[in-house]
Amino acid sequence: MKAIIGISANHNADESLYSLREAYVISVRDAGGVPLILPALDDAMLVDEYLDICDAFIFSGGGDIDPFYWGEVPATGLGEINPLRDSFELMLARRLLLQNIPVLGICRGCQLLSVAAGGKLVQDLATGMTHEQSAPRHYPFHDILVYKETLLARILDSYEARVNSFHHQAVREAGVGMRVSARAPDGTIEAIESTDKSFQLGVQWHPEFLRDDYSQRLFRALIEAVYGAR
Repeated sequence: MKAIIGISANHNADESLYSLREAYVISVRDAGGVPLILPALDDAMLVDEYLDICDAFIFSGGGDIDPFYWGEVPATGLGEINPLRDSFELMLARRLLLQNIPVLGICRGCQLLSVAAGGKLVQDLATGMTHEQSAPRHYPFHDILVYKETLLARILDSYEARVNSFHHQAVREAGVGMRVSARAPDGTIEAIESTDKSFQLGVQWHPEFLRDDYSQRLFRALIEAVYGAR
């Protein structure tokens, strides 16, 4: 049977709306998986249901994470937060990090994995290099350096890549059981991964929009990790 990949949806409380860009769904399908969109709800039991149904997970991009979760007060420059999405996704992420369940965090999802592991974020980047591109979503905007002997290096089969960029928060500390596996030229953390699980990886860019082989490799590797765990 094909791997069922649960993908977290965004939530708009004002409009009572769940949403997800179709690029996530298409990327999972093209990699050989079955995409399943997962809404956040104020229901802890739903985490167990998702774990029963899905073989692997993707935490999608979105808005800022509340700095409450890593013990900081809101700083100038913090964007809109989503309390329901934060609390539910962190609950799910913490469960995944305790188990050998494949998970890929994308942009906000990368940051979420860090916070779930006890890490911290930069609330508003100010490095002199922009990470919010004014260019098409499929356009590779800046380089990253991939660390040797990491899961990400093995997946990409490269120590460098060019990625897109749509964020102003970023990982500052990777968290317990996680390590940094890529950085941007200004030192911004671009990827983190588990030090002891087979496939628990966060990337700060949006591979679902890129059209290169590196991006396709990420989604294929997630699917292959499911088959390896079976």
